[in-house]
Amino acid sequence: MIWSQVYDPFGSMWLSTIAAAIPVLVLLGAIGIFEIRAHIAAMLGLVTALAVAVFAFGMPAGKAGMAAVYGAGFGLMPIGWIILNVIFLYQLTNEKGEFDVLRHSIRGISDDRRMQVLFIAFSFGAFFEGAAGFGTPVAVTAAMLMGLGFSPLSAAGLCLIANTAPVAFGALGTPVIALAAVTGLDLMELSGMIGRQLPFFSIIVPFWLIWAFVGFRRMIEVWPALLVAGASFAVPQYLVSNFHGPWLVDIVAAIVSMISLALFLRVWHPARPMTEAPRDWSSKDVEGEEEHEHPADVASRSAALKAWTPWVILSVFVFIWGVPQAKALLDSIWSARFPVAGLHELVMKVPPVVAEAHPEAAIFNFNILSMTGTGILLAGIVSGFMLGYGPAGLVRMYGKTLYMIRFSLLTIACMLALGYVTRYSGTDATMGLAFANTGWLYPFFGTLLGWVGVAVTGSDTASNVLFGGLQKVTAQQLGLNPVLMAAANSSGGVMGKMIDAQSIVVASTATKWYGQEGSILRFVFFHSIALACLVGLLVMAQAYVYPFTEMVPDVAATIPVAN
Repeated sequence: MIWSQVYDPFGSMWLSTIAAAIPVLVLLGAIGIFEIRAHIAAMLGLVTALAVAVFAFGMPAGKAGMAAVYGAGFGLMPIGWIILNVIFLYQLTNEKGEFDVLRHSIRGISDDRRMQVLFIAFSFGAFFEGAAGFGTPVAVTAAMLMGLGFSPLSAAGLCLIANTAPVAFGALGTPVIALAAVTGLDLMELSGMIGRQLPFFSIIVPFWLIWAFVGFRRMIEVWPALLVAGASFAVPQYLVSNFHGPWLVDIVAAIVSMISLALFLRVWHPARPMTEAPRDWSSKDVEGEEEHEHPADVASRSAALKAWTPWVILSVFVFIWGVPQAKALLDSIWSARFPVAGLHELVMKVPPVVAEAHPEAAIFNFNILSMTGTGILLAGIVSGFMLGYGPAGLVRMYGKTLYMIRFSLLTIACMLALGYVTRYSGTDATMGLAFANTGWLYPFFGTLLGWVGVAVTGSDTASNVLFGGLQKVTAQQLGLNPVLMAAANSSGGVMGKMIDAQSIVVASTATKWYGQEGSILRFVFFHSIALACLVGLLVMAQAYVYPFTEMVPDVAATIPVAN
């Protein structure tokens, strides 16, 4: 039987909103306040979400259970699949001592730790966000910073802060494409609007990142490099998003930023170099520290080439696996789609969350050949042979990696299960409706709605699918530009990426800082909400003060776009 979502089961939006928020509060409170290990906190949050869905919102227990199973499956495939294989590659390179060589090589670009964070976490991470998304940039860059001697808290927290401005155009523009599909708004208009919001923050984030790392005074010492990295990312981000489309925004901007920063550091150097990474209490609290080989040659060009090769191979494979034509080719070889029994098209999403009632699809897409994690696995295998591993050595390391991150995989499965229960039960839509009732302040709070959506679901794409229709309907009712508010959902959402539980677990896993997810959450929470509020203020200005910024350049319509 079909079940229709109920958004105000108590006849009071305040009470219904409080009930809807309980699972999220339990999850974040368990991690951030009570410091319960993440996999246990995730299970507590899931149980709470199921209880609220069934007993408070009236969702049939069978449907709630299948929503949890569906979410857990998506958590493992593709997200857990990405993390497992990134950590596998990291383990291969670390055991051979290649990070000793990599550390020496990166000092050739700059031996200043602030510049290393800027280059790896911001510019290099943006490339992986553009090509793959879904946790890949944090997993790769946090592992690299750990290999370069950064503390777990610094490596995890800074990579999460850096992975903000590129998120809306991640995975070859997937969040924007999904937003256009769910709202029916023009793809180019949405791409252009987001491209006139986020470049401001592409300039701000490098400054914010280094300020969070070493404080204001040491940040100001390197402001020229921060401006170069941010501006060289922001300008292509604006141009590509407005005059081409959402597909290649991050990849082009990241490449320009990396090249610009590397060239600039050839002619400019900090007056007071910071050659040692600041140490903090987390440095002594790392699990899984292991002995590794120490190559005698760390300075030669051939040694540097060998150390960088696995990461170049990874970049190439991730890029290929992100190209739509490559995905289509791999899917044509083999893929399977499984409608989720007892859930698929048996839950109705109804107004006012959507303009017209429609059933929610629930199809598990097991396209393992085209999953980004498969490309990463192949990159790891190729790199492993290049580093001198045999088949037995690769199997040994893969088993070791799987055992190492077993609790992280369980955590991600439970967290995504929680997110899917809130989605299909309508409790997240109830929270969204509370934000929609804020009147003339809606441009600000509608932006924060996107932030909440990503914090809950762990994905800007999922947040856009969840709240895109609500943003459009509410904007039309309030006389606001629906393109502006739909774009604000995505732009505000990117700042929630650093506090979603999935990303925090990815960061703790990549840094081998298991069980310290609460510390990471506390480190990034202020930065997340502060940046989200700044996005909200920008959207308020676009809505009421500078409405001309809502206009899409006419020339955009004359530029051919990719299919």
